[in-house]
Amino acid sequence: MTRRNPTARQAALLEELLGIFLAEGFADTTLDDFAARLRCSKSTLYALAPSKEQLARKVVGHFFRCATERVEKRVALATDARASIAAYLEGAATEMTVASPAFIADVAAFAPTRAVYERNAKAAAERIREFIRAGVAEGLFRDVHAPLVAEMAGWLIEGIQTGVLGHRAGVSDGEAFTALADLLLDGLNRSQGGIDSVKTQLRL
Repeated sequence: MTRRNPTARQAALLEELLGIFLAEGFADTTLDDFAARLRCSKSTLYALAPSKEQLARKVVGHFFRCATERVEKRVALATDARASIAAYLEGAATEMTVASPAFIADVAAFAPTRAVYERNAKAAAERIREFIRAGVAEGLFRDVHAPLVAEMAGWLIEGIQTGVLGHRAGVSDGEAFTALADLLLDGLNRSQGGIDSVKTQLRL
């Protein structure tokens, strides 16, 4: 079945809904509430999605899709793998600053939106894996187990995006993403000897 492109009015409503979602969350808001806030009929919202659950999934998917596009524009300007990782994580930090704790909590608590989020986290891990492989090929990074390092980075990204890591460490999302970039780039740096070098120095 061919998917119809949204009308200009529908696209505008989707952006307005996204603004509400990001600022206030969505779990406790009904379709009637949304219609009143947007000054439209419920039938107009049903044209976007046939239920509140599917509407939530659509809006959350729209957020991650647009955020990814903006992050990838940053990455496209990078000159090497190190710059790509820095640009990717800096972009992710910027995008997540607009998401309120209520939005993050609602996304995590609702299975359909949580699935969208988990898919995004897996995609982030894959991108990190690609950057690592490219860095190894470019001679910038040590030859590490790229899938493993990427999965560990993916877990950290998920911890940041859900707010768990920042809460426990007492830092902002931006600070957490900066720390992750430092951790990855310093750890992958070809000039660093890694654990084998440390063992040699300690004569273990």
